[in-house]
Amino acid sequence: MADGPAVRVSGLTVAAPDGRILLQDSSLTLSPGRLTALTGPSGAGKTTLLRAVTGLLPPGTTRTAGRVDVLGHDVFALPERELRALRGKRLAYVGQDPGSGLNPRMRVRTLIGELAVDRRPEAVRALLAEVRLPDDGSLAARRPGALSGGQQRRVALARALARRPEVLLLDEPTAGLHPELRDEIGELLGHLAREHHLAVAFSCHDPEVVERYADEVVTLGTHLPPPRTHSHTRPARPRKEHRGGPPVLQVRDLHVAFGGVPALDGVDLTVAAGSAAGIVGVSGSGKTTLVRTVVGLQRASSGTVHLAGTPLRTGLRGRGREQRRAVQLVPQNPLGALNPSRTVGATLGRPLRLHRRCAAGEVRERVVDLLEQVGLPPAFADRYPYELSGGQRQRVAIARALAADPEVLICDEVTSALDADTGAAVMDLLTGLRERRGTALVLISHDLRLVADRTDTVTVLESGRVVESGRTAEVFTAPRHPTTRALLGTAEPADLA
Repeated sequence: MADGPAVRVSGLTVAAPDGRILLQDSSLTLSPGRLTALTGPSGAGKTTLLRAVTGLLPPGTTRTAGRVDVLGHDVFALPERELRALRGKRLAYVGQDPGSGLNPRMRVRTLIGELAVDRRPEAVRALLAEVRLPDDGSLAARRPGALSGGQQRRVALARALARRPEVLLLDEPTAGLHPELRDEIGELLGHLAREHHLAVAFSCHDPEVVERYADEVVTLGTHLPPPRTHSHTRPARPRKEHRGGPPVLQVRDLHVAFGGVPALDGVDLTVAAGSAAGIVGVSGSGKTTLVRTVVGLQRASSGTVHLAGTPLRTGLRGRGREQRRAVQLVPQNPLGALNPSRTVGATLGRPLRLHRRCAAGEVRERVVDLLEQVGLPPAFADRYPYELSGGQRQRVAIARALAADPEVLICDEVTSALDADTGAAVMDLLTGLRERRGTALVLISHDLRLVADRTDTVTVLESGRVVESGRTAEVFTAPRHPTTRALLGTAEPADLA
C-alpha cells in the first residue's frame, strides 16, 4: 500500500429503503499524504460516501452497485470481526455531531486515553495541543457537557488521532467554528496528512476552506429540489432595522460554573420584542452555555432570566408549559436532540399537539407546511433522523422549534451545516417570521457577515464575560474592545459596514 491509494471507491450506488438513490455511481480515491475535500449541497450524499468507506452505511440503505477498497480490503466483503479491527486500529471516522459520540460521564483525559496507543498523561496533553486544545490544567478534567461545540469537535478529533490511524475521515470538521479556529483546523488536517502520511478526507460546505487547504476536491450532486422561496421572504439587503421595543427577554448577572470553573461570569443580555440579537465570540467563550441556561437546559448558580417581565427558573423544573413553548432553541448539533425512534412527521407533530398550535385534524397539513418552509419535501415526514444528512437534520430541528410558535427563537449556528443557498433561504424564513409575528431572534454564529446582515444588536463574549455590546452596526464599525477587534480582523470590513 506504500505506493498505491489507501482508499478507492468505484461506481458506488446506494439506495434508501424506499428506492431513493442516495449516491449514484460515485468514485473516490484517497492517497497517503493528501487532503481530499467532499463538497456539494446539503443532502448530496457526502456523509453517506464517508460512511461507506468505513463499511457502515446508514441503517436500511442498500449498496446496489460499486466497490469500496480500504487499505487493500474490500470492506463490504470483510467478515465482521476483521471489519471491526480495521475500523478500530487503522481507520478513524469523526461524525458531524461528534458531541453525541462522547460519553457524557467520562472526562476528557479518559475519553482520549481509552483509545490511545500511548496513554501517558503527557501523550494525552500532546494530542490536545495538536488539535488546538492546550490543557490549562482543567480542560482534561472536564466532561463533554462542560465543553463548547467547537471543543467537543476537537476532543473527538484527538480521540481519532490517539489510535494513530492510516485513514482519517471527518464530516464537516470546520462547521460552527470561528474563522481563526476554522483556519487552524484546516491547516491541522493538511499537517496531519503530510507529516503523519495519513490519507485524509473531509466534507465541507465552506468554499474558502476547500480552496485554501484541500489537495483534491470531489463534488457530489443532489436529488433534492432547491429550498422553496416564500412570497413573504425578503432579500437580506436592504432590510428594515428594528428600532427597539419592550424587552421580551432579559438576562441579568448570570453566573454558571462547571466543577468550580466559571463558564459565565455576570452576563447580561436584553432582547427586544421582534428584534434580532447576535451573540459572537471564539469557541469556548460561553455562547452555548448562555443560551442553554436561558432555555432551562442548564442551571445557573446565580442571576435572573425574565420573559416579558416574568421571572423564569433557570432549570426546566418549575417552568410552565407556556413558558417552555415561548422560548425555543435550535441546537448546534441536532442529531443528539432528535429522537431516533420517531419519524420527522412525529417529531414535528408532537409540539403542535403539546402546545395546541393547530386542530388535531390539521397536524399533517401543518407538518408538511413546516417542512416546505425549511426547504424539505413533504415525503421527509416519513423518514427517521438516521436517514437524513446533517444539513437536513438541522432544518428539521428548525422546523420543530417553529412548530411551537415561540416568542423567542434561539438559533445556535443553524447555518453552519448548510450550503450557501439553503442557509440564505433559512435565514429569509426566520426574517419573515420576525416581520410577520414579531418573534425575537437570538442568533449565535461565527459568520460575522451573517450577524452584520441579520441582527440589530450584538453581544461579544470572551471567557464567559460580556466585553462589548450594542447596536450591531456601531459595534462592528467602531469596536472598542480588543476581543471584538480581533474577531472583526478575520472578516472583510466592507461586508460588515
